[in-house]
Amino acid sequence: MSDGARTAFHPPFFDPRVPGRDDCVLKPMLDVRAARHPERRFALFEDGSTWTYAQCREEVRAAAAGLQALGVAKGDRVLAWLPTGRAMLRTWFAANYLGAVFVPLNTAYRGDVLAHVVNAARARVLVAHSALVPRLAGLALEHVTDVVAVEGPVDSVPEGVRLHGASVLQGDAAGLDDSVEVHHWDEQSIIYTSGTTGRSKGVLSPYLQLYTTASIVYGYLRDGESILVNLPMFHVGGTSAVYIALIRGGGVHLVDGFSTTKFWDQVRAGNCATSSGLIGVMAAFLAREPARPDDHDNPLRCMTMFPINEETVAFARRFGFDYLTGFNMTEVSAPLVTDLNTASHGSCGRPRSGIEARIVDEHDVDVPRGSVGELVLRSDTPWTMCIGYDGQAQATVDAWRNGWFHTGDLFRQDDRGEFYFVDRRKDAIRRRGENVSSFEVENVVRQHPDVAEAVAVGVQSEVAEEEIMAVVTARAGHTVDPQALTEFLIPRLPYFMVPRYVRVVTELPKTETNKVRKVVFREQGITADTWDRERAGLRLRREKL
Repeated sequence: MSDGARTAFHPPFFDPRVPGRDDCVLKPMLDVRAARHPERRFALFEDGSTWTYAQCREEVRAAAAGLQALGVAKGDRVLAWLPTGRAMLRTWFAANYLGAVFVPLNTAYRGDVLAHVVNAARARVLVAHSALVPRLAGLALEHVTDVVAVEGPVDSVPEGVRLHGASVLQGDAAGLDDSVEVHHWDEQSIIYTSGTTGRSKGVLSPYLQLYTTASIVYGYLRDGESILVNLPMFHVGGTSAVYIALIRGGGVHLVDGFSTTKFWDQVRAGNCATSSGLIGVMAAFLAREPARPDDHDNPLRCMTMFPINEETVAFARRFGFDYLTGFNMTEVSAPLVTDLNTASHGSCGRPRSGIEARIVDEHDVDVPRGSVGELVLRSDTPWTMCIGYDGQAQATVDAWRNGWFHTGDLFRQDDRGEFYFVDRRKDAIRRRGENVSSFEVENVVRQHPDVAEAVAVGVQSEVAEEEIMAVVTARAGHTVDPQALTEFLIPRLPYFMVPRYVRVVTELPKTETNKVRKVVFREQGITADTWDRERAGLRLRREKL
């Protein structure tokens, strides 16, 4: 292909042709880069310590030897229940180095949600932060046989499970059998996305999908440049940000979560040309900080931001970087992307090279240009989208019906061919970067002894983002106290799934087939009889480990 043809790629920094294994599959990528520039910094951690590429490879091989001693082999699943940092990076890379499947878990998981995903993954080995291990108490673990606790001691684990300390990940690399060959199409990870009409689903992703996602979302990163990773590695935003650094032979600055007050110091400390994204209100929080004369004095060169509007464009100009946006979900690989510094506010851009995109009605028939319908996708290149949903054949068939992946999201397309997100057809709630399953929230709310029926919906708060509202009815002879209900939910749900609002009603409106009409409560939003957890003084935050 000529250099002139390359300029026709969209975006121009993305080459849709299948790369070699050395630029796509983790083990050969790491081996080649460690040999090519062993002293180049790969990772800067929050405590100021670093790994060069050579050190990273040594750490990964030692951890891989430890996992191999526990019986982990190609195709096995390894659960990683850890915050963003050294232990998570080591566990992920070590699992993939063996050809095993990396299965990261949200550190907020607990109770029924935790039990579901751990059992659904069918993994024998779980590597967890010691502060999280006590949450396993009382859970019926169907497959886990070995728990490796890192970052501190643990007193006990569920009966029948072997407990190991962090030293197990410091195995003898000299005895490591690294002869297994891993390919583009092999399973790289299972990332759990929120359920909408049922339990959370594990998305089976091959290496070429992760490579493609990273090369679109952060593909403007240049050889040797660094990226600030402040999104968790149990989300594709975090994993793809790390992967683009490895693809480019660059570096990562890993920090455990987004911080308004620390962001610019972190960018400068890591000499980061970009970050893993400014999503939703992140840019708005940073923009509220008082202007300083050194705002332009930062190494940011380009950023992926969601959404693009007057506020985010002004923010990019204030701090002097280029920007783009697009659309992605765990199952696909950034199928829509804008041009650099787009002026089309609210647009998700156009299909990238290698993607076909349509907007269809409920029968998969194209809707007229400008009308709203569901976005469906397919790729010219195999293995650049998910393999399916782990252990859920029917859900996989439903999603891929008629040869197209159905996103479940509503879009419209303008006369220029740009795509605009309209709404979610599903009942998932998007709260501060987290997709929340209304089904899972409702299941736990209904466990309260005073609650008869419950629905969870997303409503707009005062900062123009979705918050969770639980709408409940009381059992006969009972009353529901919103504060008591919330206090019941706090230890049973991840912090981001605990509803901010509670509304008690006498009955839930139903369809002719006895399904609750949630749209009524979404449209009504926050009413005069709605109880607000934050106004009552119950503020929840992510637990720092």
